Amino acid sequence: MSRLIQLQTHPFRLLLYLEWILLGIAIVPRPPFPLDRFPHPNFEPLSLLLTILSIATFGVMGLRLPKGKLLSKVLYTGVGFGLILLAIFAGSQDVRFFPSLLLILVIRSCLIFGLVGRLIVTGLVFISALLILFLQFQNFHDLPRPPKEPMFQAPISEHVPRGFPVPPPKIPLHPDEVATGKDQKLLNLLLNVAVLFGLVLVFVLLLINALLAERQSKQKLAIANEQLRQYARRIEDQATLQERNRIAREIHDSLGHSLTAQSIQLENALLFLPSNTDKAQTFLQEAKRLGKDALQEVRQSIATLRSNPLQEQSLEDAIASLVEDFRRTTGIVPECQINLSFIVPDSTLKLSLPLPSEINTAIYRITKEALNNIYKHSEATQVTINLQANAEALCLLVKDNGRGFHPEENTTGFGLKGMQERAVALGGKFNIVSEPETGCRITVYIPLPTLYPYS
Repeated sequence: MSRLIQLQTHPFRLLLYLEWILLGIAIVPRPPFPLDRFPHPNFEPLSLLLTILSIATFGVMGLRLPKGKLLSKVLYTGVGFGLILLAIFAGSQDVRFFPSLLLILVIRSCLIFGLVGRLIVTGLVFISALLILFLQFQNFHDLPRPPKEPMFQAPISEHVPRGFPVPPPKIPLHPDEVATGKDQKLLNLLLNVAVLFGLVLVFVLLLINALLAERQSKQKLAIANEQLRQYARRIEDQATLQERNRIAREIHDSLGHSLTAQSIQLENALLFLPSNTDKAQTFLQEAKRLGKDALQEVRQSIATLRSNPLQEQSLEDAIASLVEDFRRTTGIVPECQINLSFIVPDSTLKLSLPLPSEINTAIYRITKEALNNIYKHSEATQVTINLQANAEALCLLVKDNGRGFHPEENTTGFGLKGMQERAVALGGKFNIVSEPETGCRITVYIPLPTLYPYS
């Protein structure tokens, strides 16, 4: 139902310190012994003790704030009101300390109630302050009046030398009129005190609301950051899982096929070795070639796991390495054109600015995947790679004259989907055009508006 507020865990240390200061202000005007040299005639030790106990109990209540049910919060606030009134009336209606205690009550209500509850408590506190000030004014007004004095003094002419003008006689005010003037001044003073106390309440309420709003904003921001971290971990795990699935599929489709074929060739070689060594040697040569292909597939799978596949190379050099590997594997020499320089619009300046690493990696991966697909499936004899940059975008073209296929029928492969995802992740476009016996044409368009301010 309640929680203990400690210095180390208090949500607002500033408010805790402020509460202690206000309690000190409330106790100092009412010390445990009279400051006069001689006791006041109306001084009662029992009432003083009751006042001190009420203030002390009210201060101890600040160590526990209600939490949960609204009824416990209302009872807590009501007990606080009762202790404040008890301290005031037990001290012969000494109102010097009531503003500090009421401010503490407002501060605590801001920590346990919502906005509506805070406004209600603040309004009740202000009304209570007005009633206390009104009772104080009534007590002063009911004090006994001084005795009446003569209405007129002796004539002034008796004290004025002859030949000088005699001033008009001064008529003193009646004691009732004097008391009325003092009452008016006291009333004005109490009204000013009430207005000032109301402004202080508004300021305290706004200040604490601002602190609470800032704290809630920080909590929401912390929750949002934690959710983002969780989402990032999930996305990373999902991406890792997808990459593993892709590599597993590639190993199954390529390496598994090569090893199975190699096993068959070795079995045939063993079968013909005793009777036909020439034919057995042919099977062994084919098994050797299949083993070499399997080793190449393993290297490609390992290369896909590298965080930086370019390995500090430029994009031109990395693509040139891919082209050379493709030539050694297939015997086909691709026609490769790479131009990353462009003319600045409305000028003759030619620039060749470095591309970000994520774009370099994406272009490299897409080019490599396209060449792998050509090697595995297309049976092409001609391959063209064209990479061009301008002030607005980067465009990659990879085409071949292979057997082609229907892209809409390829729903299980990871290669084409992976290339498309890489392009879309950079705000680009991926397009593939292919028909059976007409080859394949892959186009990737990646915009560069934020990289080059000349566009």
